[in-house]
Amino acid sequence: MNAIIKNPTILIEKEEITEFSFPKGDVLDSEDKKIERQARIKRGMRLGNNMKRKVKIIFEDTEGLKKVETTIWGFTDKNVILKKTTIIPIRRIHEDKFY
Repeated sequence: MNAIIKNPTILIEKEEITEFSFPKGDVLDSEDKKIERQARIKRGMRLGNNMKRKVKIIFEDTEGLKKVETTIWGFTDKNVILKKTTIIPIRRIHEDKFY
């Protein structure tokens, strides 16, 4: 996704995610962006599982924008699953970047 994030993001460790609270609404406003987000999450999971590559995920909790650099182990229709069953709701993900 090529969304432009204007607010600063805070880099966090994936272990901190379990302490966050996530609102119910989706951070993306169009169906096309949501479809693209889902495809990029799927690609990020493949890169992590097959090539051991990390993904930078920018997401939003009740306090603001956060960024985590991690491997996506799996996903469901509602959540991204990271190591140690850490979960980020897909509806709260603004973008993900591969590197």
